[in-house]
Amino acid sequence: MLSAQDISVSFGGTTLFESLSFRIGAGDRVGLVGKNGAGKSTLASLILRFYEANEGQILFDEKPSTNFSLTDIRNQVAIVPQDVLLFGGSILENISYGKLSASKEEIIIAAKRANAHEFIISFPEGYDTLVGERGVKLSGGQRQRIAIARALLKDPAILILDEATSSLDGVTEASINRAIQSLRGSVTVIMIAHRLSSVLNADKVVYMDNGKILAEGTFEEVREMIPNFDRQAKLMG
Repeated sequence: MLSAQDISVSFGGTTLFESLSFRIGAGDRVGLVGKNGAGKSTLASLILRFYEANEGQILFDEKPSTNFSLTDIRNQVAIVPQDVLLFGGSILENISYGKLSASKEEIIIAAKRANAHEFIISFPEGYDTLVGERGVKLSGGQRQRIAIARALLKDPAILILDEATSSLDGVTEASINRAIQSLRGSVTVIMIAHRLSSVLNADKVVYMDNGKILAEGTFEEVREMIPNFDRQAKLMG
């Protein structure tokens, strides 16, 4: 269970959140949507404790996040950003960075969960394929799936996808979404979405604007609550 209790955050006299509260059940897939500047990525940063709220608190299983060390939190929360950072080694090495002690069998299992195994074994060198500096030898979708596999190798309780499919074509995005759907019930997934197609099958959609939650529910429920929701989606990011 992940929740926030009356979170307020201000920087340089600008209020980002004021008395923000939410609850996310263990194993839920939640889509977090809204325009640029709505506070979506800021919320992810609060969960990871990149910085602290001025008031209120983030809770894990009803316990304040401050009760846990930063190491404990970051071992249990994995994040995949829009711009994936890969190293100039092999696919195997890049995935194993999520858990340096992992066996090759564990790495393959993580790749399968991320819907990456099939394209990896299609390469002549398989998991020993060199990705090039920053992963230039892989497509955008392949890099994203390697990053998801790396995150899953950590066996996190919470996986945050911060606009991880925003620059991908529809076919590749659908492949990644299938990987996310396969995690249902085993990992809590928070999808900070650029495209509404990324959150169509979420258990819950949370719509944010100016640091406030204006609506939450199923995709169709949020669509009913927010005027011109589909048109506004074109402005999201």
